[in-house]
Amino acid sequence: MSGTTTSGRGRTAGVPRLSGGGGNRWTVLIVLCVSLLFVALDTTILYVAVPSVTEDLRPGPVELLWIVDVYPLIAASLLILFGTLGDRVGRRRILLLGYGLFGLASAAAALAPNPQILMVARALLGIGGAMIMPATLSILRQVFPDRRERAVAIGVWSAVAAVGAAVGPVLGGFLVENFWWGSVFLINIPMMAAMLLIGRWLLPESRGERNGPWDVIGAIIAALGVLGIVLGVKRIGSGAAVLGPTALVPIVVGIALLVLFVRRQHRREHPLIDMRLFSRPAFGTSVGCIVLAMLALVGLQLIAVQYLQLVLGLSPLETGLRMLPLVFAAMAAGLTGSKMLQALGPRAMVSLGFVLTAVAVLCLTAMSSQDRPWLLSLGFVLLGFGFQSTLFGAYESMLSEAPAEQSGGAAAIGETSYQLGAGIGVALLGSVMNAAYAPGLSHVDGVPGRAAASAAHSLGEAYKVAAGLGPAAKAALREAARDSFVRGLHITLVASAVLLLVGAAIALRLPRRAADSMERAEGDTGTSDGAAAGAGRGSEPAPASSGR
Repeated sequence: MSGTTTSGRGRTAGVPRLSGGGGNRWTVLIVLCVSLLFVALDTTILYVAVPSVTEDLRPGPVELLWIVDVYPLIAASLLILFGTLGDRVGRRRILLLGYGLFGLASAAAALAPNPQILMVARALLGIGGAMIMPATLSILRQVFPDRRERAVAIGVWSAVAAVGAAVGPVLGGFLVENFWWGSVFLINIPMMAAMLLIGRWLLPESRGERNGPWDVIGAIIAALGVLGIVLGVKRIGSGAAVLGPTALVPIVVGIALLVLFVRRQHRREHPLIDMRLFSRPAFGTSVGCIVLAMLALVGLQLIAVQYLQLVLGLSPLETGLRMLPLVFAAMAAGLTGSKMLQALGPRAMVSLGFVLTAVAVLCLTAMSSQDRPWLLSLGFVLLGFGFQSTLFGAYESMLSEAPAEQSGGAAAIGETSYQLGAGIGVALLGSVMNAAYAPGLSHVDGVPGRAAASAAHSLGEAYKVAAGLGPAAKAALREAARDSFVRGLHITLVASAVLLLVGAAIALRLPRRAADSMERAEGDTGTSDGAAAGAGRGSEPAPASSGR
């Protein structure tokens, strides 16, 4: 029987213990979290540097779009490839290669003399990020075989991921204001060099079962499929028509390739990912919850940043500081997630997290063109705590349900779901926002029709158009645009809350208690080795702690 069995306190058989006692596991967690922090930072840190990059390198509109988008686009498309490759050749090896590539690409990006080199460097950063992200989660799965300890570790890991993405604009604003735009990449170099040395010395090597050849063609099909979907979704988020060829064709091709990938995995004796994992309610439901949580909130986060900067007139640094309550609340939820999981169980924790987040989102509908810092802070605290509780419970359930030898593939599925949800959320909620915003600018006193049509594209565009008008028309257009934006924000918040409540309903399919999945695991692993072998590969779920 290849796979996992329960022994002792739910420890995974075949997972090597780290020398030096339990303290080493937590040191490994620190290394993994620092790695993840810098990868997460790079998803958002460039946002505030875009004006400086535009002024210095003079990229065209399409080039600028690719400079911003190519990193998450490449990273999302390669997660499954590198996650499953790590299972085969060694997760530590892939992680160390990712450190090296990420550091070199950061140097190239920081010193880029033109937009083309910056785009290539950002693409290489995406490849390095795709090597690092699933490896951190799969190594965590290996070094914390006990489910109680693993829950604590996943809480810390998920909190760091949230902190990295949220702190990116704050750190980026500080660096751009005090140095130059290249400094947002330069900070990665010493950290990646340190991680490469420390990781080579400290991190354990682990891999899954190595029976049969690695499915190179399947990995490429999966990468191209995810790339097509994410590319199409990003084009919709950038304003392309949903049924237009630039958005629809990549999405259709991407879906077709992913269907082909799934059918190929079902036919192969040694698949990259055992698709029977999705037949387990805990695994499939957890993946769906991750997608819905990201879908409901990431697009909303970008709209909130526009509200703080364009409606309230805050600087990028002030905007980042205003969002710190969300960061601290997410950290608190991650650090206390293990206790909550023990007390509530996966079903209640994820469902209540969705409900709390929906309540927070509805509270934020009281926002107006007037600054209400206490309301924003309260909403962000509830938002951060509820959102992080949801992600924690979903990730923990997903990773604990997957066999240890497939932890890289499972981690890649979770991270891909995260990226897909984020991309779809930006497109979906951005479309809702645009549909609600534009009608308010159809007729503005003193503003020509062509100018009003341009202003209807976005609030930032409305401000640019207003700058070229007379005093009365300028004031009228700015006020109308602000009012329309706030009204559109309220509608978008309600749409987000509806998606979150749908997520709460879906989460009711999760196990009531964390121990439920352990009981299923014991039932599966209680069969004979021959029966398990006959049932096929990876039939045993990951064990849970026997004390749960």
